[in-house]
Amino acid sequence: MRVSVIIPNGNGRHLLPACLTSLRQQTYRDFQTVVVDNRSTDGSREYVRDNFPEVSLLPLAYDGVFAGTVNAGIRATRSEIVVLLNNDTEAEPYWLTELIAALDAAPRAGAAASKLLLFDRRGTLHSAGDFYALDGMPGSRGVWTQDDGRYDGDRSVFGACAGAAAYRRAALEDVGLFDESLIAYCEDVDLNIRLRLAGYDCVFAPRARVYHRLSATGGGPPASYHTGRNFLTVAVKDLPAPLLWRHWRRIAGRQVAIALHSLRHAREPAARAKLRGQLAGVRALPTTLLRRRDVTRRTRIDPAELEWWLAQADRPLGDRRPTADPAA
Repeated sequence: MRVSVIIPNGNGRHLLPACLTSLRQQTYRDFQTVVVDNRSTDGSREYVRDNFPEVSLLPLAYDGVFAGTVNAGIRATRSEIVVLLNNDTEAEPYWLTELIAALDAAPRAGAAASKLLLFDRRGTLHSAGDFYALDGMPGSRGVWTQDDGRYDGDRSVFGACAGAAAYRRAALEDVGLFDESLIAYCEDVDLNIRLRLAGYDCVFAPRARVYHRLSATGGGPPASYHTGRNFLTVAVKDLPAPLLWRHWRRIAGRQVAIALHSLRHAREPAARAKLRGQLAGVRALPTTLLRRRDVTRRTRIDPAELEWWLAQADRPLGDRRPTADPAA
């Protein structure tokens, strides 16, 4: 099989019918589906075996959360292209056809981004590709806006949301898989930056449409903790020294603003979790600085090229898209 579709699952039995049925209906057929299961106790494994015999089931003896789970699936397969798909999604029949075609048409691309829309409001965007800002904050292009086609002409985007994305295995082997120390949240942001630094593009496939149930498999205090920790960790680990030097005030200012907001809402569990995450990120800075060495060693582009991409996030909401690729 040329393509492996890897689906992380943890007690997601109620989500699997829509997700796996949509894969049965794909017009692109040269793929295998692998469900990587995180110690589910809700009958997920039995459901897959009984109802989707064409799906390979990879049971984990540990909870890999997201990064560890998808990495296990990547290591267990040998396909040329790795596609990640959240279990709380439903893909349109032409999704894989469009996604693989977009990747094939862009030899410099290491990844391809799907168009993610809300499951219950199918005309509303969740991500038309992802961006990363100069203040160290990630985001999704077009999030919460109507899908009116304004992003459909874009050839390149900064990066892909790993909830529905394709990656060339050769690119992953070059830059490394998902950083399992991040555990969950921002692990795709980290990979997007590392791919860009190594000289890989990311293409956007606007007709590769996937519907996503928000927070069906996450959210709450754990998400707040990991985003609080990982926003800081990713910036310090991945951004080249010239960018950190020029924009450290913006990055620090954003971190202070997040902390102040959390303090104002300290009665809420999620706010307290975010503060704990920020403190964990600060305590881990010596280790994070050591991990920068591997990212720096694999960097092949001028930092100015990455800075150009990050500056696109300052464009007004609804127009956060590049007008040209500086490396094209």
